[in-house]
Amino acid sequence: MKKNKILIIIVAVLAVAAVILIFQNRRNTLRKDRVEFAIDDTSSVTKIYMADMQGNDVLLQRESPSRWTLNDSMTARKDGVEMLLNTMSRLAVKAPVPRASYNTVIKRLAATSIKVEVYQQIYRINLFNSIRLFPHEKRTRTYYVGGATPDNQGSFMLKEGSDTPFVVYLPGLRGYISARYTAFASDWRDHTIFAKNPEEIRKIKLDFLQEPDQSFTVEKPSTNEVILTPAGSREPLDNFDTTRVIEFFNAFRNIRFEAAFENITARHKDSILQQPPVHRITVTDTAGKSRTITTYNRGNPNQQEEDIDGDLIPNDLDRFYALLPENNELVIVQYFVFYPITHPLDWFKKSSRQEEVSSQ
Repeated sequence: MKKNKILIIIVAVLAVAAVILIFQNRRNTLRKDRVEFAIDDTSSVTKIYMADMQGNDVLLQRESPSRWTLNDSMTARKDGVEMLLNTMSRLAVKAPVPRASYNTVIKRLAATSIKVEVYQQIYRINLFNSIRLFPHEKRTRTYYVGGATPDNQGSFMLKEGSDTPFVVYLPGLRGYISARYTAFASDWRDHTIFAKNPEEIRKIKLDFLQEPDQSFTVEKPSTNEVILTPAGSREPLDNFDTTRVIEFFNAFRNIRFEAAFENITARHKDSILQQPPVHRITVTDTAGKSRTITTYNRGNPNQQEEDIDGDLIPNDLDRFYALLPENNELVIVQYFVFYPITHPLDWFKKSSRQEEVSSQ
């Protein structure tokens, strides 16, 4: 008898869960019928796929609450993904496209739109968001994002399976939203090369490959201790400027590249890598993980530029190349950005005047 009561209770609970599930499905169906583009809970979004009509596509995947990957191999821009998620959560439908412009909008969507697929982690059983069982990933939205409306206050969007395009806008935004959807990988990738706070860095090794006497290693064995050692020497440097060393460590907080090559040929890449490298920068963090960047000169785009002596300047004075270690990729970096982390050894040495002042 007791077993029968337990069985009845279990059946009753499952029946209630089934009714709630059916109700939720019906409610979701009604929402779809009203053509809702917005995502209520962006924290449940696990994957976003976007593709344009020219063959470009990107896949953004959530690795952790704050980290997204791009096309399975690169880190995605955090600010870009956050803006996209914010946009997806606030999408609002203004009105269906008027009949007079229907055919034109449909043709443009077919030719120039971006297909968007959104995947979320949902639960097969979700009782008032309190009891959630059987999580799984599901594609919850598929729609096409077209161009801007004539007044630039909205964008044309079409949900997959529907034949009615809508004007969709972002409340509070004066402008259109289609620019926030892009299928170019270069628009989504993170440009970070180094992003370390001083307390996260254990050692920095800077090699001047064309001026070996300016190479050095600077280490922090402890919080209040810094050792600066010239390359090829076993003896640390005594007379160095600690203020400049602090500046040097601080400079690694935010080092980014300017641009990546979209379609560099193997021949072009080989021609760059065959020339003598300029710097090799190795940063080791407190966990023992190292990252090494090698730099190369870039030919002067202005082949007629001359120095004060009238000689042609062979190299670009504003930009050069950096070789990233993860996938052996060449990127373009700016001297302005890299200058604080490429100081030679002599820059750290105290001048005789500084030594006199410090001894007084």
